[in-house]
Amino acid sequence: MEKKSSHILNASSNLLGFSLVIITSLKITKISHSTHLDEFAGVACLCFAFSCFFSFLAIRSKKEKTGNKFETIADYLFLSALFCIVLAVIIVTMRII
Repeated sequence: MEKKSSHILNASSNLLGFSLVIITSLKITKISHSTHLDEFAGVACLCFAFSCFFSFLAIRSKKEKTGNKFETIADYLFLSALFCIVLAVIIVTMRII
């Protein structure tokens, strides 16, 4: 099985920054109180941050079994964060339409 940890770390760190930009822009425009966007983006931030952490641990792990476990956790956290971002995009789309 090919190691995905470095790809997860790269994508998670980039999308973590994107999620933080979403939260910051919602706070600046004072839209956060009228939607659930900031909650979804906040959950996505946490999931992306922990995904970065676990993928880093998977890369640095000496034991293959432990590394695979950390990589699987990072993968599921990344998927959960992507789901939150998709929900946020759906909410924005529904507000625009």
